[in-house]
Amino acid sequence: MNIQVKNTVKPIDYAKSIEILEQRVHDVFLGKKDELLWIIEHNSVYTAGTNSQKTDLLDKNLNIIKTNRGGKYTYHGPGQKVVYFVLNLNKREKDIRKLLHRIENCIIEILKEYNIKSYADDKNIGIWVDGRKKSMKIAAIGIRVKKWIAYHGFALNISTDLSKYSGIIPCGVKNKGITSLKDLGISNYNNIDEIIIKKFLNIFL
Repeated sequence: MNIQVKNTVKPIDYAKSIEILEQRVHDVFLGKKDELLWIIEHNSVYTAGTNSQKTDLLDKNLNIIKTNRGGKYTYHGPGQKVVYFVLNLNKREKDIRKLLHRIENCIIEILKEYNIKSYADDKNIGIWVDGRKKSMKIAAIGIRVKKWIAYHGFALNISTDLSKYSGIIPCGVKNKGITSLKDLGISNYNNIDEIIIKKFLNIFL
């Protein structure tokens, strides 16, 4: 199994990135291209997944882009690593629950490199750390599967402006918070891309 690794430094428009992903899904299904791991950042954008509910949109003036990934409202922007993938489950296991579990483990392993203890929550998708008073989400996960090709991915907060989440109820979870590596006191995360690539390929190659 070959996975092409792409790491794009300059921010990419959200709609453009999804267009590229959709084309890759088509090409992977037809066997024209390898699977993909793509690390990027977006300019500030709010997206609504297929399970989003209007009550989770607190600031009605926000410009929201509807997307076909699973999940609800979330934010992407500078200081956040968006890790997209295209994986062919026709040649792997056709088990979405197992795929999600592997993605969760991948993020947990990434955070271990920074001595951050994190965990998955069966009731609330994403990866969490314990805060002083409540659980804090550090990574959001949104996946879509088409013809057994899994795509979209996860977003890991590195030095994200956390105030940007105030206009939404992120992922529909009201009684929990949002955090980032920087917020947890990590000041050196220059090698984060290499760690993401290493941990992802360890699991999926």
